[in-house]
Amino acid sequence: MWWACSEEAHHAASLAVKPRRHIETRSERGQTAVEFALVAPVLIVLLLGIIQVGIAFNHYIQVTDAARAAARQAIVARTSGLTIADIQQTATSAAGGLNVTTAVADPADPTLSQAGSTLTVTVTYPYSINVLGWVVSSGNLSSQMTDRLE
Repeated sequence: MWWACSEEAHHAASLAVKPRRHIETRSERGQTAVEFALVAPVLIVLLLGIIQVGIAFNHYIQVTDAARAAARQAIVARTSGLTIADIQQTATSAAGGLNVTTAVADPADPTLSQAGSTLTVTVTYPYSINVLGWVVSSGNLSSQMTDRLE
């Protein structure tokens, strides 16, 4: 019967339970630090990757602006006496310090002397996305603008 148990047996059973609970609580103390140590490197690499993609997008915007500025300069080349080297210098200046290559092409009028001929300016910039020394992506950012000579 339940009242037949001695008080000593009940006290011994309650003591056996208490230290076990205390041990379980003590073993979870460093769990948060360990989880953070496991997750933090992944989050840092992800953050660095996002920053590198943002930098590549900024470079793409600069390349597009350089192509636009060079094409705008090129359409008045016939009347202002500009050369292809001047147009390429305009693209380099508009690129904001990026090492770009610029191609100016007018298949119908290579001398840029006929009004209304179609002119194409292509600006290219080699890029690479590096995360902690690993190249994640690389290639060429390129922008092409087409316009008619004035």
